[in-house]
Amino acid sequence: MFNYLPSVKRILDFVVALGILTLLTPFLAALALAIYLDNPGPIFYVHERVGRYGKPFPFYKFRTMVVGADRIGRGYEIDRNDARITRLGGFLRRWHIDELPQLLNVLKGEMSLIGPRPTLAYQVAQYSAHQRRRLELLPGLTGLAQVKGLNALTWQERIEWDVYYVDHCSLALDLEILLRTFGAIAGEDNTYGHGWESSQATPGARPAPGTENRCD
Repeated sequence: MFNYLPSVKRILDFVVALGILTLLTPFLAALALAIYLDNPGPIFYVHERVGRYGKPFPFYKFRTMVVGADRIGRGYEIDRNDARITRLGGFLRRWHIDELPQLLNVLKGEMSLIGPRPTLAYQVAQYSAHQRRRLELLPGLTGLAQVKGLNALTWQERIEWDVYYVDHCSLALDLEILLRTFGAIAGEDNTYGHGWESSQATPGARPAPGTENRCD
């Protein structure tokens, strides 16, 4: 399946994540303070996601919405102009800076730099056997589906790209995805795409399985 050993991928993940976190420590500390001053409350948003082989793990992000956003207004439903997004949060989400704490997930071995994005338990429960193949690798900070269109893709298209990545994982593909990620972020803002997006399920009103989760 793989053109390079998982152990090599893990070593590269650890070294690169550690290097980035070390270099960005002053920036991340200043950002944490800015998040608190902009909207007092927890700096991080922590939520359970499903990892490799269906194993759950705590998923880290910088908080970009007001405290208790899930109990205000439209609950877990969110759109581009949602009033619950903080002033700083809108900027963090646009440039995906809120995802940087996931480098800690990479260091812990719960995520990889490149791979299918982590998803939610209720979504996994609805997967077909084919779709479950996206769980054969560690979830990634970015992935093939993200550089193919981010949230402009339907959830079915995203899962198909994830399964394609599982079958074609290689160092060359990882490098290509990493480079294209910067271009995707700098280009059109596809943070909000097909349907609404949530950090967890709302009873009776759930997004499609595989939807990228951008509400926190």
